[in-house]
Amino acid sequence: MINVTTAGTRILVIDDEAQIRKLLRVVLSAHGYEVEEEKNGRDGIVRATMFKPDLLIVDLGLPDIDGKVVVKEIREWSKVPIIVLTARDEEQEKIEALDLGADDYVTKPFSTGELLARLRVCLRRSITDADAEESVIQCGDLKIDFAKRKVTILDREIKLTPTEYDIVKIMAQNAGRVLTHKQLLKAVWGSEYNEDTHYIRVYIGQIRRKIESNPTQPHYILTETGVGYRFMG
Repeated sequence: MINVTTAGTRILVIDDEAQIRKLLRVVLSAHGYEVEEEKNGRDGIVRATMFKPDLLIVDLGLPDIDGKVVVKEIREWSKVPIIVLTARDEEQEKIEALDLGADDYVTKPFSTGELLARLRVCLRRSITDADAEESVIQCGDLKIDFAKRKVTILDREIKLTPTEYDIVKIMAQNAGRVLTHKQLLKAVWGSEYNEDTHYIRVYIGQIRRKIESNPTQPHYILTETGVGYRFMG
């Protein structure tokens, strides 16, 4: 596993709640991150172009523009990891933000431990994205050999159909990140299937029966209720 050095890692927080900004500044600074903050979306976008953050934390409920607009506009010129903050009743907002390019979400109220864990995953992934042609990925006992299109668990080959393999490959390449139903459908079947979520549910069920020791309590493919799935190594 790649270790992320926090010293010098720049994080931009865009949130209109002063208490949230203060909390994040204290917590993140205590862990060695360099923190800047803005309280509205337009100023946040401008600050992002100047500050060049390594990661953004964006509240969806901003006073001037929707947080999803911030995600969309930043994605037009940057691949910087983005974590969005949402309220518990904003399920559709989460999905839309993720489909627009956010890397993950944290639901308010949140624990700082959860946020820090999501942050580390995003930063690790941004480092490994530069080596996207990696030929083998190891997630716990599960290994995926892209050159051979082969999946094994403890050296025992798992027989997957081509579509099942494509789903596992996409999810493993985004390990730790929640992928929406729409993102998975588009990646595997194409954009014309982006509403056929039952395809994903059926295939995830089949894959779990093959790779999970207990499909009803999955270790590798976790369900993000109403949003999508997250692959954990």
